[in-house]
Amino acid sequence: MTILLAALLFAQGSQTLIPSSPATDPQIIKIIDEGKNHSHVMDFLHHIAIDIGGRSTGSPELAKGEQWALAQFNRMGCDVHLEHWEDVPGFQRGPVQVAKMVGPLEATFQFSTNVWTQGTNGPVRGQAVVDPTTIEQAKAMAAQLKGAWVLMSYKSSMGGARDRDAKELKDYVDSCGIAGRVYASNNDLVHTHGTYKWKVGDQVVNKRPESHPMDIDVTVRRSDMDRIQRWMGQEPVTLEFNIQNRWLAPIPQYNIVADIKGTEKPDEMVIVGGHFDSWNGPGSEGANDNGTGASVALETARILEATHAKPKRTIRCILWTGEEQGLLGSQAYVKQHVNEMDKISAVIVDDGGTGWHAGYSLTQDMVPLMSDAVSPVNAAFPDMPDKLVITNRFSQEMGSDHDSFLRYAVPAFFTLEGGNIDYNWIWHSQNDRIEYSVPKYLVQSATDAAAVAYSLANADTLLPRTRNVTSDAARGKS
Repeated sequence: MTILLAALLFAQGSQTLIPSSPATDPQIIKIIDEGKNHSHVMDFLHHIAIDIGGRSTGSPELAKGEQWALAQFNRMGCDVHLEHWEDVPGFQRGPVQVAKMVGPLEATFQFSTNVWTQGTNGPVRGQAVVDPTTIEQAKAMAAQLKGAWVLMSYKSSMGGARDRDAKELKDYVDSCGIAGRVYASNNDLVHTHGTYKWKVGDQVVNKRPESHPMDIDVTVRRSDMDRIQRWMGQEPVTLEFNIQNRWLAPIPQYNIVADIKGTEKPDEMVIVGGHFDSWNGPGSEGANDNGTGASVALETARILEATHAKPKRTIRCILWTGEEQGLLGSQAYVKQHVNEMDKISAVIVDDGGTGWHAGYSLTQDMVPLMSDAVSPVNAAFPDMPDKLVITNRFSQEMGSDHDSFLRYAVPAFFTLEGGNIDYNWIWHSQNDRIEYSVPKYLVQSATDAAAVAYSLANADTLLPRTRNVTSDAARGKS
């Protein structure tokens, strides 16, 4: 997910309903039984997070994951294919990722570097030196700066390490032959970010193995920086970084699109999806942002195929890529399928972490169809209520793939998340690991997605259009 979940609802005058009634459709009963009692969602997540691991856009790991997901959907019986959207500069973190203090004592740090940034050529040791703030100070420190790891006076942001020095000062410090720059995070979370674009002269171009910025910028936990600085007050400190960042040729990027074809209106559809890419900083497995959402989409398809569902409309499960770089995969998807937008009843996007599906924010005219859809799920999971949050305008600005559909007035939902989860502890950090994923929540989420998608696919009409949308996407902003 590209922005922090500071709040889930933005509309004024919202009301909340919790519809709950047992399922009467025999197929819905089968779907709920399969999802609740025979779930494979954690099997999918285990493979995504542990066997594949962090899946940054442009990485071989993501390419491997795309082929794996294609095979899973195909094995289920879906009509599945890959849709290319761009070739992205290849980048991979090697297995060697070490950051530590080696003198006057040894201490290992938690750290990250941004994706598509330079690593070290083997282990690089150097003295820790506080960054100069003026050209005059830098010139006086020239001998100290050679081969040194420069401790920056300002912290790394959610966007990763960024040098804010004036160009003249930065260029001079670089010319002294420093080993690299070290930043502190704002707390004990180390966030990863990155872009595959950079500015060369007046042009913004893709980074390449033969042409990319050579700066080495490392972010360590604030507590690790505090430790370095405490020791520097007593005696010289030596740091060592061994960061194996690999530059690769451009790698094709794909969305994975899997259909359960509709029996009566196959050109109309309900979409269930989540993004498959993740950040891949050291320690992160991309489990909850968004291995969980990808696993829910996979499990949705498995449940429907296992119960031999025959929806009237097509149910399409999509794993988008390039989400973390600005919804690139889903934006490409809506452009490639622009003629289908008016035939989409709903898009259900799961990108809020490991919580259960706690509801949908929607307008009043959507309530009848959505109430029918979520009621059986609430009856099956009474301790994990799935609410309908009614607003006077359709307004969800979560920065995820549903936004790409909102500009076309498609009813696109970012599933609200329930549960006792501190998502900020996980989001884009070294803590995005499967140990923080909650199986019972994901079982409910996948069952909900399958049941709601099937109910909407069989409804008499499409959901009403979301003409009253307040989001950057709807206002034409990218």
